[in-house]
Amino acid sequence: MSSPIKIGISACLIGDKVRWNGQHKKDRFLVHTLGQYVDFIPVCPEVECGLGVPRETMRLVGDPDHPRLITSKTRVDHTARMKSWARERVNLLEQEDLCGFVFKKNSPSSGLWRVKVFNEKTGQPGRPGRGIFARAFTDRFPLVPVEEEGRLNDPKLRENFIEQIFTLQRWRRVLKERKTVGRLVEFHTRQKLLILSHSPKIYKEMGRLVAAGRKYRPKEVYGRYEALLVGALRLKSTPSKNSNVLQHILGYFKKQLTSGEKREMLELIDTYRKGHVPLIVPITLVNHYVRKYQQPYLMRQYYLNPHPVHLQLRNHV
Repeated sequence: MSSPIKIGISACLIGDKVRWNGQHKKDRFLVHTLGQYVDFIPVCPEVECGLGVPRETMRLVGDPDHPRLITSKTRVDHTARMKSWARERVNLLEQEDLCGFVFKKNSPSSGLWRVKVFNEKTGQPGRPGRGIFARAFTDRFPLVPVEEEGRLNDPKLRENFIEQIFTLQRWRRVLKERKTVGRLVEFHTRQKLLILSHSPKIYKEMGRLVAAGRKYRPKEVYGRYEALLVGALRLKSTPSKNSNVLQHILGYFKKQLTSGEKREMLELIDTYRKGHVPLIVPITLVNHYVRKYQQPYLMRQYYLNPHPVHLQLRNHV
């Protein structure tokens, strides 16, 4: 990478003792594994907006779409303070050019999904909502990949999120150059199979957009392309989608592979599709053939190496 991948993160997840009880929630995978490849930008809404450590717990109360942030026992309302700070903080984060953000689950400030919102009269949890800072961030940066640390324990969600941040970093490098149709075609060509593995439908739409790129102003076509790219990558790849891509790849070797090699590859793809082996198994064989036969188109496809192999994101069944 020509520049570090910057990822926002709830400060407690990297070991900062900023939680209400003076403790942290350090996540070893994020810090010790993913942390080798990204620069984290830590954020603690409660501390940064002026609340102390330790502090009284807080919860969301009222309308799930517009909740108030209230202390649990003394009923002090910190909503205005938190919203004012959040507006300023997202302005500062815009300068960081973040490629993603990992939020703390269940937090009334930072939880992304299913945060408890309590009924003001009954005191019982009702329809869940989103933390105040998490809402401010996602409203301001709708195309930036976001996740909660708890959901990243799911191998498929982890793979999907990290694939998004590495792809977005590559796209950000293109945006730093002069916007031309040629550069867009070059980027899209290298991402084609990766996009296809997430959404064949959006893949076709992006192909039509790039082909008609000269009909639009560069800023317009780049903006439309980015929205489609993010939309495609938010859809998880599946064994069926990946098998389709792998069979597509096999077509590039129709003149080089022996009948035995083709049969072995097809059997391996089918074994993967049925869930008996992880994706890394057929991908490893494909990469072997790419190197052996020096296949120029596939050598440039990010699908075969979308992120560092050390992360082992394709090793799950």
